[in-house]
Amino acid sequence: MINLDKYKNESVYRKCFSLIDLTSLNHTDTNSKIETMTKKVNEFSLNFPDIQNVAAMCVYPNFAEVVKQNLTDNKINIAVVAGVFPSSQSFLEIKAAESKIAVEKGADEVDIVLALSHFLARDYDKAAEEIRVIKHAIGKAHLKVILESGSLNAEQIKVASDLALEAGADFIKTSTGKTEPAATIEAAEIMCRSIKEFYNRTGKKRGFKPAGGIVTTEDALAYYAVVDTILGEEWLNPELFRLGASRLANNLLSEIRQTKINYY
Repeated sequence: MINLDKYKNESVYRKCFSLIDLTSLNHTDTNSKIETMTKKVNEFSLNFPDIQNVAAMCVYPNFAEVVKQNLTDNKINIAVVAGVFPSSQSFLEIKAAESKIAVEKGADEVDIVLALSHFLARDYDKAAEEIRVIKHAIGKAHLKVILESGSLNAEQIKVASDLALEAGADFIKTSTGKTEPAATIEAAEIMCRSIKEFYNRTGKKRGFKPAGGIVTTEDALAYYAVVDTILGEEWLNPELFRLGASRLANNLLSEIRQTKINYY
């Protein structure tokens, strides 16, 4: 069991905030809602000049252009969920096309779901081929592969992690947040060990993103501690570690300022 006490300090809270993929993935999202969210991101540094802003905004692919047209903070990446999120149940051509169009409209990062229809049938070659095809389709954009770890056992999480990394994922991600359970510490530990093994074998660093149900500061610290313990301090940056969340941002801001804040 990891002792979180050493992570309970303002410096780590600030670091966790800078790792957030600020997310809006609701069926009620509209252009206006995403524009408002983007405006808040743009104005964050004016309101909190001493705090580093979030790493990225994560939206549905049809809103990538809305964010691109309105985002003025060029340090913030635009991430989308694509590939027929969250089920990944469609034709590969459609998944690849959706991902490609999202990048053309402004996305820097694409989060897709591992094709569990193939993976659970043990057709690992087809599951890996989908990742390779989509990675090729999005060019230089970063690809995050969601394992939907709550639907897998420990052995399957390990196999899925290794498969995604070998197939070209830039990040592996726990969950869509649309199923229960979502992110878990057990899954995080397995996935981070796979990333470490991949790095030791290839010399290539790949990222980790827990997402789904990460709300409290203690939630964030727990995943931060897993990454620090297994992968080390060099992974504790937005290039290699993200926290997929929406409500977490305000909770971390409140902890940093020691007063209730509802900015995001």
